[in-house]
Amino acid sequence: MAYKLVTKFLFCFIFLVASLASSAQYSSETEEAITAAMGAMDAFMLAFNARDPHGWAASLNYPHVRFASGSVTVWETAEEFADTQAFERLPNTGWDHSHWLTREVSLASPNKVHINTVFQRFNAENEIIGTYQSLYIVTKMNGHWGTQSRSSLAP
Repeated sequence: MAYKLVTKFLFCFIFLVASLASSAQYSSETEEAITAAMGAMDAFMLAFNARDPHGWAASLNYPHVRFASGSVTVWETAEEFADTQAFERLPNTGWDHSHWLTREVSLASPNKVHINTVFQRFNAENEIIGTYQSLYIVTKMNGHWGTQSRSSLAP
């Protein structure tokens, strides 16, 4: 009986060590992906707040999909996205700038990261005019990390 118990313990120990060793490399790749995805989201917000349509478009991957306001919009190219006229419409709502309130990874792999976010919009007096939840799917395509899909409760 003791032999069987020792054998089971030894098997479990070897399995655990092997599992940890194999997941350590994956974990490193995943951590690098998360860091890169967060950097892509930082680039997104910086270009957005700078009202730079070409920089904003460059922070994305294509086709780019946005689910918001009861509709789905797909942009096939950066040029198409840069022509969205968002910076002509959005200031009419009182918007001046935005920032991330939270960003939490819900799913990650070496080439794709899902990030649950809460962001806020502010007016020119730095007063909050809206707080919104969203999901960003950030992908690595041809070596470029960019947001490929967004689902937002923002208008």
